[in-house]
Amino acid sequence: MQQHTIMVPFSGEGSGTEELTWGQWTIWRAMQGFSSPFMIGGAMRLEEGTTLEHLQRLLAFLVSRHESLRTRIRTDADGQPMQVLSASGEIGLEVYDLEEGEDAAEQAEAIRARYEFEPFDIGEDWPVRMAVIRSDGVPDHFVAMYPHMVIDAYGFDALVGDLENLDRETGEVLGPRRGIQPMELARKQRTPAAARAQQASLRYWEHWLREIPARRLNGPHEPQEPRWWDCTYDSRAAHLAVSAISARTGLHSGPILQAAYAVALARISGVNPSVMRMVVSNRFRPDFGRSVSVIAQPGLCVIDVGGCTFDEAVQRTWQGQIATGKNAYYDPRRLAEMRQKVEKDRGETLDLQVYFNDRRKTLAQPTAATEQAPTAPEMWDAVALSSLTWGIRSEGPDVAAYLDVNGSPDTVNLTLRSDTQALTPGEQVRLLRTMEEILLAAAFDPGYPTGVPASRESTID
Repeated sequence: MQQHTIMVPFSGEGSGTEELTWGQWTIWRAMQGFSSPFMIGGAMRLEEGTTLEHLQRLLAFLVSRHESLRTRIRTDADGQPMQVLSASGEIGLEVYDLEEGEDAAEQAEAIRARYEFEPFDIGEDWPVRMAVIRSDGVPDHFVAMYPHMVIDAYGFDALVGDLENLDRETGEVLGPRRGIQPMELARKQRTPAAARAQQASLRYWEHWLREIPARRLNGPHEPQEPRWWDCTYDSRAAHLAVSAISARTGLHSGPILQAAYAVALARISGVNPSVMRMVVSNRFRPDFGRSVSVIAQPGLCVIDVGGCTFDEAVQRTWQGQIATGKNAYYDPRRLAEMRQKVEKDRGETLDLQVYFNDRRKTLAQPTAATEQAPTAPEMWDAVALSSLTWGIRSEGPDVAAYLDVNGSPDTVNLTLRSDTQALTPGEQVRLLRTMEEILLAAAFDPGYPTGVPASRESTID
């Protein structure tokens, strides 16, 4: 491919320096362990008729309009990270022209992967990397990647939703920007109202940190090389089972899948309640819904799956999700201080490295009463279609177990990243297959037990 770069000028409202928001602090702390800016985004095929001029207007519109996309993260004289907003500048749009025989989709994915893994200076580089791939001079594919410090998954939704306010033919802005901006959010998080919300969250965390078992999994095991392994399980049968359970319980698939994860963890580790961190969008808070920024933070979800049916475990999971969502708005520095104190009081280190992340949005809706529920024969006939695939293996430091629920319209698609010192590859496979086994067994049996012994009851203060 041949490549050149077009410099696109931008200018927007606001400039200056401000401390990080709580969401930015969450990502910053994670970055220190990984030495990576966590580039996120993707590649896509362009609509027919899209021109290079359209994309230049698009880039200028996005960066001018949203403060996060013209913000760089720099450390001050004391070594503290700060968000630095610029009012204007120029940003590069890379243009790649395919040569004969080159595939646009393959080349777009190669550029996306390069953007994700090559060095990125979060203090000097503009937080947007964008490219267009042309075939015979016509834009065919598009790549955009951003450091996670400036945007999260729901921030992408806000970004895409704001495109309705751009006339792509003229570049004219058709409506006002909505949603809180990062510098304003940092100031808002210093108010008494934010302090009250934070204290409520920290009380919730402290209650459970003093109650939960310190151990999550069966390790330490002898680690594999590389140490962290990805495994993906895809099951049409589990999808049909979830639909049946959803129709019976009236709950959407998110708590059903998380309940299956919680039960599988408890069965394999012998530890109950199951404790995991889950990403909370925080977008239900006033003025946060349309913010192009990083607002999501990890919450703590505690699920007692002992001595009950799976349907009861699903209900407990739903209640746990609500409590988690209400208590995931806090300064991670204050949480770290409190956790350190609790661990000192307990005389042991707490393992909080198990995660659940439902990446779906509209696909996670409950089964409607008007929909035809699947039958048991349909479900069991689909078992043969289930597949397990090993993925990336790396040496980068990571969590003990991180389960992603991936977007798939007619299967349950799960990716489990595990530290082989905490969860052996065999246990990793067993966990995913146990989740499927639980869902299939519970699909048409409301009395199906979790098989986990009852533990002493604990309530949230």
